[in-house]
Amino acid sequence: MAEKKIGDVILDVKNISLSFGGVKALTDISFNVKEHEIRAIIGPNGAGKSSMLNCINGVYTPQQGSISFRGQTFKHMNSRQVAEMGIARTFQNLALFKGMSVIDNIMTGRNLRIKSNMLMQALRIGPAAREEVEHREKVEHIIDFLEIQAFRKTPVGQLPYGLQKRVDLGRALAMEPQVLLLDEPMAGMNVEEKQDMCRFVLDINDEFGTTVVLIEHDMGVVMDISDRVVVLDYGKKIGDGTPEEVRNNEEVISAYLGTSH
Repeated sequence: MAEKKIGDVILDVKNISLSFGGVKALTDISFNVKEHEIRAIIGPNGAGKSSMLNCINGVYTPQQGSISFRGQTFKHMNSRQVAEMGIARTFQNLALFKGMSVIDNIMTGRNLRIKSNMLMQALRIGPAAREEVEHREKVEHIIDFLEIQAFRKTPVGQLPYGLQKRVDLGRALAMEPQVLLLDEPMAGMNVEEKQDMCRFVLDINDEFGTTVVLIEHDMGVVMDISDRVVVLDYGKKIGDGTPEEVRNNEEVISAYLGTSH
């Protein structure tokens, strides 16, 4: 396999602090993500991992610090603006439209790319018709890529959990993100489903060239597929480096084994 070329910093998180009332969720966190890498964020439950993703994709506005994407700093961005910049996200608790088919769920990820107005879309006239064909082709490509052709027309609510997770991933991919944020993509999966999801994450990174930021509890998965790992514990950063460096970091070991508290 060809050596992967990691690029320059694409996402730079600087001194982020986030509190809810008096509770500190994140304290002075800094790390960066380089183009084309798989960057994992790990830590015990309650470490602040999802809060960090929520800051990156505009769900939360941190009280302190800044986030830069391709050199452009944003302090107060909503989720749509962040998505338009090229950052997409999957969620831990599947925010799918359960009554809609697989293809229609993934099509919702194309909304940001649709240029024709609502009336033209509804009537499917002129540019809107051509546009819809283009969007459908992109979605079909994603369905093939994720190997869910057999379920194209199936309502998502009828699919097993592992396949619903794939649809969620497909919807995020439909946005053609430069950076893909994955919030525990393998939670609740059996061994085989995890192996499939690992393969898809590696292929997305390799074939689409997408930069991936991944929260994951399964340390084996993280160590296998990540280029670099940042470790949070109680909202503070306690480790950052290659999987090997993190694995041998005393503070990380004690946080995971519960000996530091």
